[in-house]
Amino acid sequence: MARQPSLFEFKARSGLTPETPLARARQAFADHLKGGDYSRHTVYFFTHDLRLLGQCLGENRPVGAIGLRDLQDFVDWLRHRRGVPCTPKSLRRRITAVKAFFHWLHEELGVLPTNPAEALVYPEAVEPLPEVLTPEQVRAVREAAEGFRREGDVRPLTLLTLLLHTGLKKSEVAALRLEHFDLHEPAVWIRYAHPRYRHKERWLPLPPEWPELFREYLQRYRIESRVFPWTPRNLEYVLDDVARRAGMAHLSFETLRWTCALRDFIQGMDPEDLRQKLGLSKIQWRDTLRRLKALAERLTDS
Repeated sequence: MARQPSLFEFKARSGLTPETPLARARQAFADHLKGGDYSRHTVYFFTHDLRLLGQCLGENRPVGAIGLRDLQDFVDWLRHRRGVPCTPKSLRRRITAVKAFFHWLHEELGVLPTNPAEALVYPEAVEPLPEVLTPEQVRAVREAAEGFRREGDVRPLTLLTLLLHTGLKKSEVAALRLEHFDLHEPAVWIRYAHPRYRHKERWLPLPPEWPELFREYLQRYRIESRVFPWTPRNLEYVLDDVARRAGMAHLSFETLRWTCALRDFIQGMDPEDLRQKLGLSKIQWRDTLRRLKALAERLTDS
């Protein structure tokens, strides 16, 4: 069996040192992302965000000469001194990009002896925490969906049950086909046609009541291939109908995804298992985990 290279050898092969200019290290990081399981959007935005870091601190600044205060100054520059509006979402993503970059240099390559971004905090109120349903609201929307079922429309309950147990994204729901479901387990297999996104594929269990509900749904709508043969907007209308009947203003895919994630987090699901269940990269997971912790703390304080 081939010998694994030592950390020193790996650093030598990377060609990066604490004296490496920021611009060169950024390009190496972009190459790392392109060769990994990251979407082209992640590569594009993270590279752009780190260019802004170079614009603020200097492209020739050695990566080893960048400290926490420099990164805090960068955040302040983005918020108040750059002269270009920075939305809360963009600011959070740029901080995440910086954290991922220095984590890579320190933890994965060993180029830096410490990680200056480890203590970099997200400013308070950078962006409101995502909306999640309370246990009472979950019961209310379930009762509303059951009401539609008694009236002959099983689609709302089928969609709601699926989302509350899997936390699927809207695009993933739209891509579901009959062959993705196993009614014996029961479970659903999330598949991606493009090889680049194969790391997001996963096998998710469904509740015991799912087979009976799903068979009723398939018969009612005569499903032959696509499980939800409507536009995503139409499915949003289905959720809004449930919300109105439950006495709520709105109900979205995103709210149900976060509700599922928070429930699993509070119930003690292993963080790595939860990351994989949600189909998130390790970079995306850092910010998601931070927000789940904040949601759980808010729930405890209330």
